[in-house]
Amino acid sequence: MTDSKNINNPVGQGGGQRKRQSRAERQNNGPHRNRDRQGAADQKAELVRKMREKARAAEDAEQTSDDTAQS
Repeated sequence: MTDSKNINNPVGQGGGQRKRQSRAERQNNGPHRNRDRQGAADQKAELVRKMREKARAAEDAEQTSDDTAQS
């Protein structure tokens, strides 16, 4: 049996026809990865938003405690 050196040449691989893969897909950069990266970016943005809200709330609480201590 002849082994193929080209992923897009199915000779010797058996199992029928194979989908031609782009260079990006062969490097695991296909469209599914773009969705995963977008989901990760959304999660990060949400986490940053929550952290900023907590920091702002802590800062406001500190200012109010300073105001009460001064009066």
